[in-house]
Order: sequence, then C-alpha cells, then structure tokens
Amino acid sequence: MPITLPLLLTLMRVAVIPVVLALFFVDWPYARQIATVLYTLAGFTDWLDGHLARRWNQTSKFGAFLDPVADKLLVTVCLVMLLQDAPSGVLAVIAAIIIGREITISALREWMAELGQRTSVAVSRIGKWKTGFQMTAIGMMIWQMPLLGIPIYDIGYALLFVAAALTLWSMVAYLRAAWPILRDGG
Repeated sequence: MPITLPLLLTLMRVAVIPVVLALFFVDWPYARQIATVLYTLAGFTDWLDGHLARRWNQTSKFGAFLDPVADKLLVTVCLVMLLQDAPSGVLAVIAAIIIGREITISALREWMAELGQRTSVAVSRIGKWKTGFQMTAIGMMIWQMPLLGIPIYDIGYALLFVAAALTLWSMVAYLRAAWPILRDGG
C-alpha cells in the first residue's frame, strides 16, 4: 500500500492527538493556543485528505477506515480532556451525547455494511454541519482565554450545545434511514 498525501494527512491527524493532549495539560505560556492551532490544522485535514483522495483518485480501503477513526479519536480525546479540565454535569452530558452518537452510528454503519446496505447510512449534510460546529466549539474551548476581549471559551461552550443538538438530529436521521432494515431484523 503506497503512502499517498491524503493517507499521510490522515496519519498525521492521528499522530497530533497526543501532542494536543500534552500541550493542553502542560503549564507553558500559550501551550493551549498552540494545541488549538494543531487541533485546527488536524480538523482541516479531515476535509482536505478526503478531497484530495477523491480528486487524485487515491482512495484506499485503509484510508476509508482510518479517516473516520482519526476524526472520532480527535474529538473524543479532546472532549474528555475538556471535561477533565472543567468537570460539570452539563459538559458530561454533552460529551456523552457526542461520543455516544459516534459509537452508535459507527456500529450501525458496520452492521449495515455487513448487510450490503452501507449506502443507506452514508454521511449526510446534517452530519457535516454537526462536525463543523463540533470542531469549532472544541477548538474554541481548547483556546480557553479571551481573544481581543471576546470570551472564546464561552462561545465555544455555547456552540457545543448546537453541536449536541445537531448530533442528536443526525443520529435520528441515520436511524430513521436504517429503520426499515432494523425493523425487519436485517
């Protein structure tokens, strides 16, 4: 299997996760802001690697597997570190909604693929909006400190509520699309 640029971008997204985690917790000036920049670059590669792979016809089974895994790992690790840093029941519920949805939809997609129905639960526009709000919210919360007097963390926290609502909406949409097959027992 050749290492293409799209696959390399996905691998780099996985590799940056422990760096973001470490920077989040070290007591260095601007460590969180550096973590945010790395997180943002990783989030951008989520779009870029797929775009390049399709455009250059460099898709692979391994890349198709690793891309969503990298995204879910990045989001999950960051949600857990944010929750550990500022524990609250509300943030715990939001993290559970987002992480729970990812587990549910991943399992649903795997099951549907076994039945040859993978396209019934393809990525939707709602899912793309969910990802955008989620990535933006988490990045702002990692940044934490106000920027030019703007309460970045608070805005990110509010956006995380929007992401959670879109998360639930997209999960319902996926389950609704799969319901005829689920109802019939596959």
